[in-house]
Amino acid sequence: MRSEPAVSLVENAPGERIQPAECETHGAFEQKVIVMLGREFKIGCPECSRIRAEEEAERKQAQEAMVVRMRMAEKLGAALIPKRFAIKTFENYIAESAGQTKALAKCQSYAKSFGEHFKAGRCMLLLGKPGTGKTHLAVAIANEIMATSSATAVYRTIGSILQAIRATYDHSSDRTEAGIYSSLIEPSLLILDEIGASKEKPSEFELSTLFAIINGRYEEQLPTIIVSNLGAQELPAAIGERCADRLREGGVIVLPFTWESQRGKEGF
Repeated sequence: MRSEPAVSLVENAPGERIQPAECETHGAFEQKVIVMLGREFKIGCPECSRIRAEEEAERKQAQEAMVVRMRMAEKLGAALIPKRFAIKTFENYIAESAGQTKALAKCQSYAKSFGEHFKAGRCMLLLGKPGTGKTHLAVAIANEIMATSSATAVYRTIGSILQAIRATYDHSSDRTEAGIYSSLIEPSLLILDEIGASKEKPSEFELSTLFAIINGRYEEQLPTIIVSNLGAQELPAAIGERCADRLREGGVIVLPFTWESQRGKEGF
């Protein structure tokens, strides 16, 4: 019976070597060649591999961010930023005075460093005259952080919140009071607008609602942006001292809007 030729263990032993190679994009590089079971496996350009890995990581991050936003959109529905404010950005905010330029820069800085403010639960107060661009800049912050990260943001007026909660009492809404509070406490950033708009003393219902929201976010160490036509000295009376105290913690940023209204500049 004829015997089979012996297999050389040395020839089939795994190993590797380095040889010169050329990448069409990045030029010369040292190529690693792995030899296994008699076959050669050549490792490509390390710079190409690094770029592909970074692109894949960015793609995965973008997909994850999109999933987070879609889930939040499905859950919050009308609580997301209204269509009217969807186009409000830093780029289309017109800064004509030194005060407006400073306000724009402060809000841009807040958005750029949102990761830091988010960790600290640092709140922001945009206070002052009506028609001065407070809501525009507040929503621009929200739009910016949602466009550049996985953060979620919700814009609501206090009036719409009170109306939504009252609707749960007579069963004219399919939402629950607990669900409404949850939708306002969970987002990465909440913008509360038109605080103290009526200029009247707030009712106990309004104060208790504001406290439930602000305290809920305070306990979760989440930042809130307050937008109001009131000044810094008037705000505590409109939201309650307990709310004001919670907003201050973490180094609240107070931004006064003292210039004249920009509404009606178009001539009507």
